[in-house]
Amino acid sequence: MPLRIARTLRRSHFAKPALALLLLASCALRTHAQQASVLLDASSDELHRAFTSLGRQGDDKLPPPYFLSYSIADASAVSIRAQFGALVGSNVNRIRTADIQVRVGSPALDNAHGDHRDSTVNSIQLPLTDDREAIARSLWLATNSGYGNAIDNYLRVKTEAQVRAKEEDTSPDFSRQAPQVAIGKPAPPVVIDRAAWEQRMAALSRVFRQFPHVYQNLVSFSVQNETDYFVSSEGSRIVEPHLQARIVILALTRADDGMDLFRDQTFEAETPDGLPSQAELEAAARTLGQSLEALRTAPVTQPFDGPAILSGRAAAVFFHEVLGHRLEGQRQRGDQEGQTFTKDIGKDILPSFLSVADDPTRTTFQHTWLSGSYAYDDEGQKAQRVELIQDGVLKTFLMSRLPIASFSASNGHGRAEAGRVPTGRQGNLIVTSTKTESEAQLRKQLIDEARRQGKPYGLYFEDISSGFAVTTRNSPQAFQVIPLVVYRVYVDGRPDELVRGVSIVGTPLAALKRILATGDHSEVFNGECGAESGTVPVSAVAPAMLVSEIETQRQPQGTARPPILPIPGAPAAAPALKEAQ
Repeated sequence: MPLRIARTLRRSHFAKPALALLLLASCALRTHAQQASVLLDASSDELHRAFTSLGRQGDDKLPPPYFLSYSIADASAVSIRAQFGALVGSNVNRIRTADIQVRVGSPALDNAHGDHRDSTVNSIQLPLTDDREAIARSLWLATNSGYGNAIDNYLRVKTEAQVRAKEEDTSPDFSRQAPQVAIGKPAPPVVIDRAAWEQRMAALSRVFRQFPHVYQNLVSFSVQNETDYFVSSEGSRIVEPHLQARIVILALTRADDGMDLFRDQTFEAETPDGLPSQAELEAAARTLGQSLEALRTAPVTQPFDGPAILSGRAAAVFFHEVLGHRLEGQRQRGDQEGQTFTKDIGKDILPSFLSVADDPTRTTFQHTWLSGSYAYDDEGQKAQRVELIQDGVLKTFLMSRLPIASFSASNGHGRAEAGRVPTGRQGNLIVTSTKTESEAQLRKQLIDEARRQGKPYGLYFEDISSGFAVTTRNSPQAFQVIPLVVYRVYVDGRPDELVRGVSIVGTPLAALKRILATGDHSEVFNGECGAESGTVPVSAVAPAMLVSEIETQRQPQGTARPPILPIPGAPAAAPALKEAQ
Protein backbone atom coordinates (compact mmCIF):
# COMPACT_ATOMS: atom_id res chain seq x y z
CA MET A 1 0.00 0.00 0.00
CA PRO A 2 1.70 3.20 -1.07
CA LEU A 3 2.52 5.72 1.61
CA ARG A 4 3.21 9.26 0.52
CA ILE A 5 4.06 12.50 2.22
CA ALA A 6 1.32 14.61 0.65
CA ARG A 7 -2.20 14.46 2.00
CA THR A 8 -5.67 14.48 0.42
CA LEU A 9 -9.02 15.54 1.71
CA ARG A 10 -10.55 13.25 4.31
CA ARG A 11 -13.78 12.44 2.53
CA SER A 12 -14.02 14.55 -0.62
CA HIS A 13 -12.03 15.53 -3.68
CA PHE A 14 -11.71 19.00 -5.15
CA ALA A 15 -11.63 19.31 -8.91
CA LYS A 16 -10.28 22.43 -10.59
CA PRO A 17 -12.42 25.28 -9.26
CA ALA A 18 -15.46 26.34 -11.23
CA LEU A 19 -17.15 28.25 -8.43
CA ALA A 20 -15.76 30.99 -6.19
CA LEU A 21 -16.57 30.83 -2.50
CA LEU A 22 -17.07 34.11 -0.65
CA LEU A 23 -15.43 33.64 2.76
CA LEU A 24 -17.03 36.06 5.20
CA ALA A 25 -16.59 35.70 8.95
CA SER A 26 -19.42 38.05 9.85
CA CYS A 27 -22.25 35.57 9.21
CA ALA A 28 -20.31 32.33 9.65
CA LEU A 29 -21.92 31.23 12.92
CA ARG A 30 -25.51 31.69 11.77
CA THR A 31 -24.92 30.18 8.32
CA HIS A 32 -23.14 27.07 9.57
CA ALA A 33 -25.63 26.40 12.33
CA GLN A 34 -28.40 26.48 9.74
CA GLN A 35 -26.34 24.37 7.34
CA ALA A 36 -25.78 21.66 9.94
CA SER A 37 -29.50 21.53 10.70
CA VAL A 38 -30.53 21.41 7.04
CA LEU A 39 -28.03 18.73 6.02
CA LEU A 40 -28.60 16.59 9.09
CA ASP A 41 -32.38 16.84 9.05
CA ALA A 42 -32.76 16.39 5.29
CA SER A 43 -30.48 13.35 5.21
CA SER A 44 -32.09 11.81 8.32
CA ASP A 45 -35.62 12.21 6.95
CA GLU A 46 -34.78 10.88 3.48
CA LEU A 47 -32.89 7.93 4.95
CA HIS A 48 -35.87 7.01 7.14
CA ARG A 49 -38.26 7.28 4.19
CA ALA A 50 -36.05 5.08 2.00
CA PHE A 51 -35.34 2.48 4.67
CA THR A 52 -39.00 2.04 5.61
CA SER A 53 -40.22 1.94 1.99
CA LEU A 54 -37.71 0.14 -0.26
CA GLY A 55 -38.73 -3.49 -0.86
CA ARG A 56 -41.82 -3.03 1.30
CA GLN A 57 -44.23 -1.62 -1.26
CA GLY A 58 -45.84 -3.00 -4.41
CA ASP A 59 -45.77 -6.52 -5.81
CA ASP A 60 -42.12 -6.66 -6.89
CA LYS A 61 -41.18 -8.69 -3.80
CA LEU A 62 -37.67 -7.27 -3.76
CA PRO A 63 -35.68 -7.81 -0.56
CA PRO A 64 -35.62 -4.67 1.60
CA PRO A 65 -32.33 -3.21 2.80
CA TYR A 66 -31.34 -4.26 6.30
CA PHE A 67 -28.86 -1.36 6.59
CA LEU A 68 -28.70 2.09 5.03
CA SER A 69 -26.34 4.98 5.77
CA TYR A 70 -25.47 8.41 4.37
CA SER A 71 -21.96 9.87 4.77
CA ILE A 72 -21.78 13.52 3.75
CA ALA A 73 -18.64 15.65 3.50
CA ASP A 74 -19.09 19.42 3.31
CA ALA A 75 -15.70 21.01 2.67
CA SER A 76 -14.20 24.35 1.77
CA ALA A 77 -10.54 24.96 1.01
CA VAL A 78 -7.98 27.50 -0.12
CA SER A 79 -4.94 26.36 -2.12
CA ILE A 80 -1.92 28.50 -3.05
CA ARG A 81 1.06 27.32 -5.15
CA ALA A 82 4.32 28.98 -6.12
CA GLN A 83 7.48 28.02 -8.00
CA PHE A 84 10.72 29.77 -8.98
CA GLY A 85 9.78 32.66 -6.70
CA ALA A 86 6.41 33.47 -8.25
CA LEU A 87 2.77 32.54 -7.73
CA VAL A 88 1.37 29.88 -10.12
CA GLY A 89 -2.01 29.19 -8.53
CA SER A 90 -4.43 30.54 -5.95
CA ASN A 91 -7.80 28.85 -5.70
CA VAL A 92 -10.84 28.78 -3.45
CA ASN A 93 -13.00 25.66 -3.61
CA ARG A 94 -16.21 24.32 -2.12
CA ILE A 95 -17.78 20.88 -2.51
CA ARG A 96 -20.38 18.60 -0.90
CA THR A 97 -20.37 14.87 -1.54
CA ALA A 98 -22.47 12.02 -0.20
CA ASP A 99 -21.75 8.29 0.01
CA ILE A 100 -24.88 6.15 0.20
CA GLN A 101 -24.30 2.64 1.56
CA VAL A 102 -27.03 0.04 0.96
CA ARG A 103 -26.87 -3.50 2.33
CA VAL A 104 -29.36 -6.16 1.29
CA GLY A 105 -29.73 -9.64 2.75
CA SER A 106 -28.57 -10.04 6.34
CA PRO A 107 -25.39 -9.41 8.34
CA ALA A 108 -24.52 -13.09 7.87
CA LEU A 109 -24.56 -12.80 4.06
CA ASP A 110 -25.18 -9.65 2.05
CA ASN A 111 -24.38 -7.95 -1.25
CA ALA A 112 -20.92 -6.91 0.02
CA HIS A 113 -19.68 -10.49 0.38
CA GLY A 114 -16.28 -11.39 -1.03
CA ASP A 115 -15.33 -9.46 -4.15
CA HIS A 116 -18.59 -7.48 -4.16
CA ARG A 117 -17.77 -5.01 -1.38
CA ASP A 118 -17.83 -2.01 -3.70
CA SER A 119 -21.48 -2.72 -4.54
CA THR A 120 -22.59 -1.23 -1.24
CA VAL A 121 -21.58 2.38 -1.95
CA ASN A 122 -22.95 4.90 -4.43
CA SER A 123 -21.65 8.49 -4.46
CA ILE A 124 -23.14 11.78 -5.59
CA GLN A 125 -22.38 15.49 -5.37
CA LEU A 126 -24.87 17.47 -3.30
CA PRO A 127 -26.08 21.04 -3.85
CA LEU A 128 -23.91 23.70 -2.24
CA THR A 129 -26.91 25.70 -1.09
CA ASP A 130 -29.01 24.67 1.90
CA ASP A 131 -31.99 23.81 -0.28
CA ARG A 132 -33.66 21.01 1.63
CA GLU A 133 -35.71 19.69 -1.26
CA ALA A 134 -32.73 19.69 -3.65
CA ILE A 135 -30.63 17.81 -1.09
CA ALA A 136 -33.41 15.27 -0.47
CA ARG A 137 -33.92 14.66 -4.20
CA SER A 138 -30.19 14.15 -4.74
CA LEU A 139 -30.09 11.59 -1.93
CA TRP A 140 -33.22 9.91 -3.28
CA LEU A 141 -31.66 9.53 -6.73
CA ALA A 142 -28.41 8.05 -5.38
CA THR A 143 -30.26 5.75 -2.97
CA ASN A 144 -32.44 4.37 -5.75
CA SER A 145 -29.38 3.62 -7.88
CA GLY A 146 -27.51 2.12 -4.95
CA TYR A 147 -30.44 -0.10 -4.02
CA GLY A 148 -30.63 -1.47 -7.57
CA ASN A 149 -26.91 -2.27 -7.55
CA ALA A 150 -27.24 -3.94 -4.16
CA ILE A 151 -30.07 -6.18 -5.38
CA ASP A 152 -28.11 -7.26 -8.46
CA ASN A 153 -25.02 -8.11 -6.46
CA TYR A 154 -26.93 -9.88 -3.71
CA LEU A 155 -28.32 -12.29 -6.31
CA ARG A 156 -24.78 -12.92 -7.56
CA VAL A 157 -23.53 -13.51 -4.03
CA LYS A 158 -26.23 -16.11 -3.34
CA THR A 159 -25.47 -17.91 -6.60
CA GLU A 160 -21.74 -17.94 -5.94
CA ALA A 161 -22.30 -19.28 -2.43
CA GLN A 162 -23.99 -22.34 -3.94
CA VAL A 163 -21.30 -23.20 -6.49
CA ARG A 164 -18.04 -22.29 -4.72
CA ALA A 165 -16.10 -24.32 -2.20
CA LYS A 166 -16.60 -23.50 1.47
CA GLU A 167 -14.62 -20.49 2.61
CA GLU A 168 -11.96 -20.81 5.28
CA ASP A 169 -13.38 -17.90 7.29
CA THR A 170 -17.17 -18.03 7.44
CA SER A 171 -17.57 -14.87 9.54
CA PRO A 172 -20.56 -12.60 8.79
CA ASP A 173 -20.29 -9.77 6.28
CA PHE A 174 -21.27 -7.02 8.73
CA SER A 175 -21.13 -6.56 12.48
CA ARG A 176 -23.97 -5.35 14.65
CA GLN A 177 -22.98 -2.16 16.51
CA ALA A 178 -24.72 0.19 18.89
CA PRO A 179 -25.77 3.49 17.27
CA GLN A 180 -23.64 6.55 17.98
CA VAL A 181 -24.95 10.08 18.48
CA ALA A 182 -22.50 13.00 18.58
CA ILE A 183 -23.52 16.38 17.20
CA GLY A 184 -20.39 18.50 17.07
CA LYS A 185 -20.04 22.10 16.02
CA PRO A 186 -19.65 22.37 12.22
CA ALA A 187 -16.29 23.54 10.88
CA PRO A 188 -16.21 27.28 10.18
CA PRO A 189 -15.52 28.57 6.66
CA VAL A 190 -11.89 29.15 5.75
CA VAL A 191 -10.89 32.72 6.53
CA ILE A 192 -7.28 33.75 5.82
CA ASP A 193 -5.32 36.75 4.61
CA ARG A 194 -4.94 35.29 1.14
CA ALA A 195 -2.72 38.04 -0.26
CA ALA A 196 -0.27 37.69 2.62
CA TRP A 197 -0.02 33.93 2.16
CA GLU A 198 0.48 34.35 -1.58
CA GLN A 199 3.45 36.62 -0.85
CA ARG A 200 4.83 34.15 1.69
CA MET A 201 4.69 31.20 -0.70
CA ALA A 202 6.32 33.19 -3.51
CA ALA A 203 9.13 34.22 -1.16
CA LEU A 204 9.54 30.65 0.05
CA SER A 205 9.93 29.25 -3.46
CA ARG A 206 12.39 32.05 -4.28
CA VAL A 207 14.90 30.44 -1.88
CA PHE A 208 15.67 27.79 -4.50
CA ARG A 209 16.97 30.41 -6.96
CA GLN A 210 20.33 30.30 -5.18
CA PHE A 211 20.84 26.61 -6.07
CA PRO A 212 21.98 26.20 -9.70
CA HIS A 213 21.05 22.53 -10.00
CA VAL A 214 17.59 22.59 -8.44
CA TYR A 215 15.75 22.34 -11.74
CA GLN A 216 12.19 22.26 -10.39
CA ASN A 217 10.51 23.35 -7.21
CA LEU A 218 6.98 23.70 -5.93
CA VAL A 219 5.70 25.21 -2.71
CA SER A 220 2.07 24.69 -1.78
CA PHE A 221 -0.08 26.01 1.04
CA SER A 222 -3.56 24.66 1.69
CA VAL A 223 -6.24 25.12 4.31
CA GLN A 224 -9.21 22.78 4.45
CA ASN A 225 -12.18 22.97 6.80
CA GLU A 226 -14.58 20.04 6.47
CA THR A 227 -17.66 18.87 8.33
CA ASP A 228 -18.56 15.19 8.10
CA TYR A 229 -22.15 14.03 8.63
CA PHE A 230 -23.15 10.42 9.21
CA VAL A 231 -26.68 9.04 9.62
CA SER A 232 -27.73 5.40 9.54
CA SER A 233 -30.81 3.19 9.79
CA GLU A 234 -29.46 1.95 13.14
CA GLY A 235 -29.99 5.42 14.61
CA SER A 236 -26.52 6.95 14.37
CA ARG A 237 -26.37 10.74 13.92
CA ILE A 238 -22.90 12.29 13.85
CA VAL A 239 -21.61 15.75 12.98
CA GLU A 240 -17.81 15.98 13.19
CA PRO A 241 -15.54 18.88 12.08
CA HIS A 242 -12.04 18.42 10.63
CA LEU A 243 -9.61 21.33 10.24
CA GLN A 244 -6.22 21.07 8.54
CA ALA A 245 -3.53 23.43 7.29
CA ARG A 246 -0.50 22.23 5.36
CA ILE A 247 2.63 23.49 3.63
CA VAL A 248 4.59 21.22 1.28
CA ILE A 249 8.04 22.13 -0.06
CA LEU A 250 9.27 20.06 -3.00
CA ALA A 251 12.50 20.39 -4.98
CA LEU A 252 14.01 18.22 -7.73
CA THR A 253 17.31 17.79 -9.51
CA ARG A 254 18.98 15.32 -11.87
CA ALA A 255 22.46 13.84 -11.58
CA ASP A 256 24.80 13.79 -14.57
CA ASP A 257 24.15 10.05 -15.03
CA GLY A 258 20.39 10.67 -15.44
CA MET A 259 19.17 9.75 -11.95
CA ASP A 260 16.29 11.95 -10.81
CA LEU A 261 16.45 13.06 -7.18
CA PHE A 262 14.05 14.96 -4.98
CA ARG A 263 13.62 16.20 -1.42
CA ASP A 264 10.43 17.34 0.20
CA GLN A 265 9.14 18.38 3.57
CA THR A 266 5.63 18.74 4.90
CA PHE A 267 4.40 20.93 7.74
CA GLU A 268 0.92 20.32 9.11
CA ALA A 269 -1.25 21.83 11.81
CA GLU A 270 -4.92 22.12 12.65
CA THR A 271 -5.00 25.79 11.63
CA PRO A 272 -2.56 28.12 9.80
CA ASP A 273 -1.57 29.69 13.13
CA GLY A 274 0.08 26.40 14.08
CA LEU A 275 2.41 26.34 11.06
CA PRO A 276 6.09 27.37 11.36
CA SER A 277 7.22 30.97 10.93
CA GLN A 278 8.43 32.23 7.56
CA ALA A 279 12.04 32.21 8.78
CA GLU A 280 11.76 28.54 9.80
CA LEU A 281 10.18 27.61 6.47
CA GLU A 282 12.87 29.38 4.45
CA ALA A 283 15.57 27.68 6.52
CA ALA A 284 13.97 24.31 5.75
CA ALA A 285 13.83 25.13 2.03
CA ARG A 286 17.49 26.15 2.09
CA THR A 287 18.42 22.85 3.74
CA LEU A 288 16.56 20.91 1.03
CA GLY A 289 18.40 22.83 -1.69
CA GLN A 290 21.78 22.19 -0.10
CA SER A 291 20.94 18.51 0.26
CA LEU A 292 20.05 18.18 -3.43
CA GLU A 293 23.27 19.87 -4.52
CA ALA A 294 25.19 17.29 -2.47
CA LEU A 295 23.07 14.31 -3.52
CA ARG A 296 23.49 14.82 -7.27
CA THR A 297 27.27 14.34 -6.96
CA ALA A 298 27.13 11.54 -4.39
CA PRO A 299 28.17 8.02 -5.48
CA VAL A 300 25.44 5.56 -6.48
CA THR A 301 24.78 2.82 -3.95
CA GLN A 302 25.53 -0.83 -4.49
CA PRO A 303 23.28 -3.70 -3.31
CA PHE A 304 23.87 -4.23 0.42
CA ASP A 305 22.94 -6.73 3.11
CA GLY A 306 24.09 -5.77 6.58
CA PRO A 307 23.42 -3.69 9.71
CA ALA A 308 21.69 -0.32 9.59
CA ILE A 309 20.10 2.43 11.63
CA LEU A 310 16.77 3.88 10.57
CA SER A 311 16.03 7.35 11.94
CA GLY A 312 12.73 7.84 13.71
CA ARG A 313 10.97 9.00 10.53
CA ALA A 314 12.41 6.12 8.54
CA ALA A 315 11.46 3.62 11.25
CA ALA A 316 7.93 5.05 11.35
CA VAL A 317 7.41 4.36 7.64
CA PHE A 318 9.06 0.96 8.06
CA PHE A 319 6.55 -0.08 10.75
CA HIS A 320 3.62 1.34 8.78
CA GLU A 321 4.49 -0.68 5.68
CA VAL A 322 6.06 -3.83 7.08
CA LEU A 323 3.78 -4.38 10.08
CA GLY A 324 0.78 -2.04 10.10
CA HIS A 325 -0.88 -3.18 6.88
CA ARG A 326 -0.64 -6.81 7.93
CA LEU A 327 -2.56 -6.04 11.12
CA GLU A 328 -5.58 -4.57 9.29
CA GLY A 329 -8.59 -6.77 9.92
CA GLN A 330 -9.80 -7.50 6.38
CA ARG A 331 -6.38 -8.94 5.51
CA GLN A 332 -7.08 -11.84 7.85
CA ARG A 333 -9.90 -13.27 5.69
CA GLY A 334 -10.31 -14.02 2.00
CA ASP A 335 -8.71 -16.55 -0.32
CA GLN A 336 -6.35 -13.98 -1.83
CA GLU A 337 -4.89 -12.53 1.37
CA GLY A 338 -1.47 -13.62 2.60
CA GLN A 339 -2.66 -13.65 6.24
CA THR A 340 0.85 -13.15 7.58
CA PHE A 341 -0.17 -12.91 11.24
CA THR A 342 -3.72 -14.30 11.22
CA LYS A 343 -2.85 -17.36 13.34
CA ASP A 344 -0.37 -15.54 15.59
CA ILE A 345 -2.65 -14.02 18.25
CA GLY A 346 -0.88 -14.51 21.58
CA LYS A 347 2.48 -15.18 19.93
CA ASP A 348 5.70 -13.16 19.76
CA ILE A 349 6.02 -11.33 16.45
CA LEU A 350 8.38 -8.56 17.63
CA PRO A 351 11.25 -8.40 20.13
CA SER A 352 9.90 -8.27 23.69
CA PHE A 353 11.03 -4.66 24.20
CA LEU A 354 8.63 -3.32 21.53
CA SER A 355 4.94 -2.48 21.77
CA VAL A 356 2.66 -1.06 19.07
CA ALA A 357 -0.67 0.75 19.37
CA ASP A 358 -2.91 2.63 16.96
CA ASP A 359 -4.52 5.65 18.58
CA PRO A 360 -6.61 7.94 16.32
CA THR A 361 -7.94 9.73 19.41
CA ARG A 362 -4.53 11.33 19.92
CA THR A 363 -4.18 14.64 18.06
CA THR A 364 -0.54 15.54 18.85
CA PHE A 365 2.74 13.90 19.73
CA GLN A 366 5.27 16.12 21.48
CA HIS A 367 3.70 19.26 19.97
CA THR A 368 3.55 17.73 16.46
CA TRP A 369 0.07 17.49 14.99
CA LEU A 370 -0.97 13.96 13.94
CA SER A 371 -2.85 13.89 10.65
CA GLY A 372 -4.28 10.39 11.25
CA SER A 373 -6.49 11.53 14.13
CA TYR A 374 -10.30 11.43 14.11
CA ALA A 375 -13.13 11.11 16.65
CA TYR A 376 -15.44 8.82 14.63
CA ASP A 377 -14.49 6.54 11.77
CA ASP A 378 -16.19 6.43 8.37
CA GLU A 379 -18.72 3.83 9.56
CA GLY A 380 -19.92 6.06 12.39
CA GLN A 381 -18.02 4.18 15.10
CA LYS A 382 -16.20 5.94 17.91
CA ALA A 383 -12.42 5.96 17.46
CA GLN A 384 -10.49 3.81 19.93
CA ARG A 385 -6.90 3.31 20.99
CA VAL A 386 -6.06 -0.28 20.06
CA GLU A 387 -3.15 -2.09 21.72
CA LEU A 388 -1.99 -4.21 18.80
CA ILE A 389 1.24 -5.61 20.23
CA GLN A 390 2.28 -5.62 23.88
CA ASP A 391 5.85 -6.58 24.80
CA GLY A 392 6.26 -8.21 21.40
CA VAL A 393 3.05 -10.29 21.65
CA LEU A 394 0.25 -9.84 19.07
CA LYS A 395 -3.07 -9.04 20.75
CA THR A 396 -5.58 -7.96 18.08
CA PHE A 397 -6.18 -6.37 14.68
CA LEU A 398 -7.50 -3.06 13.33
CA MET A 399 -11.19 -3.70 12.80
CA SER A 400 -13.91 -2.14 10.67
CA ARG A 401 -17.43 -3.58 10.64
CA LEU A 402 -16.20 -6.53 8.58
CA PRO A 403 -15.86 -9.38 11.11
CA ILE A 404 -13.11 -11.97 11.04
CA ALA A 405 -12.63 -15.22 12.95
CA SER A 406 -12.30 -14.47 16.69
CA PHE A 407 -13.01 -10.73 16.23
CA SER A 408 -16.63 -9.89 15.49
CA ALA A 409 -16.84 -6.16 16.26
CA SER A 410 -15.38 -2.87 15.05
CA ASN A 411 -12.78 -1.06 17.13
CA GLY A 412 -13.26 2.25 15.35
CA HIS A 413 -10.84 1.80 12.43
CA GLY A 414 -13.23 1.59 9.47
CA ARG A 415 -11.84 4.22 7.09
CA ALA A 416 -12.29 5.13 3.45
CA GLU A 417 -11.88 7.79 0.83
CA ALA A 418 -15.10 9.19 -0.63
CA GLY A 419 -16.74 6.64 -2.91
CA ARG A 420 -15.13 3.59 -1.26
CA VAL A 421 -16.29 1.01 1.28
CA PRO A 422 -14.56 1.46 4.66
CA THR A 423 -12.09 -1.22 5.75
CA GLY A 424 -9.77 -1.62 8.72
CA ARG A 425 -7.04 0.98 8.31
CA GLN A 426 -4.27 2.58 10.33
CA GLY A 427 -4.74 6.00 11.93
CA ASN A 428 -1.89 7.01 14.25
CA LEU A 429 0.46 4.01 14.56
CA ILE A 430 2.67 4.49 17.63
CA VAL A 431 5.70 2.31 18.42
CA THR A 432 7.22 2.34 21.92
CA SER A 433 10.32 0.62 23.30
CA THR A 434 11.79 -0.34 26.67
CA LYS A 435 15.27 -0.92 25.25
CA THR A 436 16.50 2.54 24.31
CA GLU A 437 19.94 3.92 23.61
CA SER A 438 21.35 7.36 22.92
CA GLU A 439 22.18 8.30 19.33
CA ALA A 440 25.90 7.91 20.07
CA GLN A 441 25.37 4.47 21.59
CA LEU A 442 23.28 3.32 18.62
CA ARG A 443 26.00 4.48 16.24
CA LYS A 444 28.68 2.61 18.22
CA GLN A 445 26.56 -0.55 18.16
CA LEU A 446 26.09 -0.16 14.41
CA ILE A 447 29.86 -0.02 13.86
CA ASP A 448 30.46 -2.96 16.20
CA GLU A 449 27.82 -5.05 14.41
CA ALA A 450 29.24 -4.20 10.96
CA ARG A 451 32.73 -5.13 12.16
CA ARG A 452 31.43 -8.40 13.62
CA GLN A 453 29.82 -9.28 10.27
CA GLY A 454 32.97 -8.38 8.36
CA LYS A 455 31.30 -5.44 6.61
CA PRO A 456 33.30 -2.31 5.76
CA TYR A 457 30.35 -0.12 6.74
CA GLY A 458 26.80 0.00 8.01
CA LEU A 459 24.03 2.23 6.67
CA TYR A 460 22.23 5.17 8.27
CA PHE A 461 18.84 6.15 6.81
CA GLU A 462 18.19 9.78 7.72
CA ASP A 463 15.11 10.70 5.69
CA ILE A 464 12.49 8.70 3.88
CA SER A 465 9.90 9.43 1.23
CA SER A 466 7.47 6.57 0.82
CA GLY A 467 6.95 2.85 0.67
CA PHE A 468 4.55 0.08 -0.23
CA ALA A 469 3.69 -3.40 0.98
CA VAL A 470 2.24 -6.44 -0.79
CA THR A 471 -0.11 -8.56 1.34
CA THR A 472 -1.85 -10.80 -1.22
CA ARG A 473 -1.00 -14.43 -1.94
CA ASN A 474 -0.57 -14.03 -5.68
CA SER A 475 2.56 -11.90 -5.17
CA PRO A 476 5.63 -12.22 -2.96
CA GLN A 477 4.97 -11.10 0.64
CA ALA A 478 7.42 -8.24 0.36
CA PHE A 479 7.82 -4.55 1.12
CA GLN A 480 9.79 -1.67 -0.33
CA VAL A 481 10.73 1.61 1.34
CA ILE A 482 12.29 4.52 -0.57
CA PRO A 483 14.86 6.52 1.44
CA LEU A 484 15.96 9.98 0.38
CA VAL A 485 19.11 10.53 2.46
CA VAL A 486 21.41 7.58 3.19
CA TYR A 487 24.95 7.50 4.60
CA ARG A 488 27.60 4.81 4.77
CA VAL A 489 29.04 4.67 8.30
CA TYR A 490 32.54 3.18 7.98
CA VAL A 491 34.03 0.92 10.63
CA ASP A 492 37.56 2.28 10.07
CA GLY A 493 36.67 5.78 11.20
CA ARG A 494 36.40 7.45 7.80
CA PRO A 495 33.81 10.25 7.57
CA ASP A 496 30.28 9.17 6.76
CA GLU A 497 29.63 9.04 3.01
CA LEU A 498 26.42 10.22 1.39
CA VAL A 499 25.08 7.83 -1.27
CA ARG A 500 22.06 7.92 -3.60
CA GLY A 501 19.72 5.55 -5.38
CA VAL A 502 18.96 3.33 -2.37
CA SER A 503 15.81 1.23 -1.97
CA ILE A 504 15.07 -0.94 1.10
CA VAL A 505 13.49 -4.30 0.27
CA GLY A 506 12.63 -7.42 2.23
CA THR A 507 10.01 -9.70 3.71
CA PRO A 508 8.19 -8.91 6.97
CA LEU A 509 8.78 -12.05 9.02
CA ALA A 510 12.54 -11.79 8.53
CA ALA A 511 12.83 -8.01 8.93
CA LEU A 512 10.87 -7.71 12.17
CA LYS A 513 13.03 -10.26 13.99
CA ARG A 514 16.27 -8.36 13.33
CA ILE A 515 15.63 -5.30 15.48
CA LEU A 516 18.39 -5.02 18.09
CA ALA A 517 17.66 -1.73 19.89
CA THR A 518 15.94 1.62 19.50
CA GLY A 519 16.73 5.26 20.10
CA ASP A 520 15.62 7.25 23.13
CA HIS A 521 13.30 9.71 21.34
CA SER A 522 10.58 9.29 18.72
CA GLU A 523 9.78 11.12 15.51
CA VAL A 524 6.56 11.62 13.53
CA PHE A 525 5.83 10.87 9.88
CA ASN A 526 2.62 12.45 8.55
CA GLY A 527 1.42 11.32 5.15
CA GLU A 528 -1.33 9.66 3.18
CA CYS A 529 -1.83 5.97 2.53
CA GLY A 530 -3.56 4.40 -0.45
CA ALA A 531 -5.19 0.97 -0.26
CA GLU A 532 -8.36 -0.79 -1.41
CA SER A 533 -10.59 1.66 0.48
CA GLY A 534 -8.84 4.65 -1.09
CA THR A 535 -6.46 7.28 0.25
CA VAL A 536 -6.66 8.32 3.89
CA PRO A 537 -4.43 10.54 6.06
CA VAL A 538 -2.16 8.63 8.45
CA SER A 539 0.61 9.22 10.96
CA ALA A 540 3.31 6.93 12.27
CA VAL A 541 5.46 7.54 15.35
CA ALA A 542 8.61 5.55 16.15
CA PRO A 543 12.09 5.84 17.66
CA ALA A 544 15.25 5.29 15.65
CA MET A 545 15.91 1.60 15.14
CA LEU A 546 19.09 -0.51 14.89
CA VAL A 547 18.70 -3.70 12.84
CA SER A 548 21.27 -6.44 12.46
CA GLU A 549 20.50 -6.96 8.78
CA ILE A 550 18.72 -4.98 6.11
CA GLU A 551 18.71 -5.53 2.36
CA THR A 552 18.92 -2.72 -0.17
CA GLN A 553 18.90 -2.55 -3.93
CA ARG A 554 19.46 0.17 -6.50
CA GLN A 555 16.64 2.37 -7.66
CA PRO A 556 15.98 2.81 -11.40
CA GLN A 557 18.78 4.83 -12.97
CA GLY A 558 17.02 7.03 -15.52
CA THR A 559 18.37 7.91 -18.96
CA ALA A 560 17.51 11.57 -19.53
CA ARG A 561 20.44 13.95 -19.32
CA PRO A 562 20.38 17.11 -17.19
CA PRO A 563 19.28 20.33 -18.91
CA ILE A 564 21.69 21.41 -21.63
CA LEU A 565 21.58 25.10 -20.73
CA PRO A 566 22.07 26.32 -17.16
CA ILE A 567 19.14 27.89 -15.33
CA PRO A 568 18.71 31.54 -16.37
CA GLY A 569 20.36 33.84 -13.88
CA ALA A 570 21.57 30.99 -11.66
CA PRO A 571 24.57 31.69 -9.42
CA ALA A 572 27.84 29.83 -9.84
CA ALA A 573 27.70 26.24 -8.65
CA ALA A 574 30.73 26.38 -6.38
CA PRO A 575 29.36 28.36 -3.38
CA ALA A 576 26.14 26.37 -3.12
CA LEU A 577 27.96 23.06 -3.50
CA LYS A 578 30.58 24.03 -0.92
CA GLU A 579 27.85 24.96 1.57
CA ALA A 580 26.02 21.70 0.91
CA GLN A 581 29.13 19.62 1.45
